[in-house]
Amino acid sequence: MVDRREFMIRARIEAATLDVFIAEEWVIPRRQSGAEEFSDADVARAHLIRDLKTDIGVNDEGIGVILHLIDQLHGVRRTLQDVLKRSRPALDQD
Repeated sequence: MVDRREFMIRARIEAATLDVFIAEEWVIPRRQSGAEEFSDADVARAHLIRDLKTDIGVNDEGIGVILHLIDQLHGVRRTLQDVLKRSRPALDQD
C-alpha cells in the first residue's frame, strides 16, 4: 500500500486528476487512520484510465462504463475460479 503522494508519482498524475478519479469512484482508496492508501492494483487502474483518456480518447462516461465492465469481468473470473476449485475434488474422483 502507498500513500497519496506516492500513488500520484507512480500513476504519473496530478492531485486534481486523482481527486477526479476518486470523485468518479474510478479509484477508491482505503482509509487507514484517516489517511488514504492505494494498492498496486489502484496504480495499474490509474494507468489504464490515463491510457484510455489520452491514447484512445475515451470520455469520462466511457471510462466509467469500461471500468464497470472490467470489474464485472474480474468478478466472473473469481466466481469461475471458486467453482472450479470446488468441483476439482469431484472431477478427480471420476
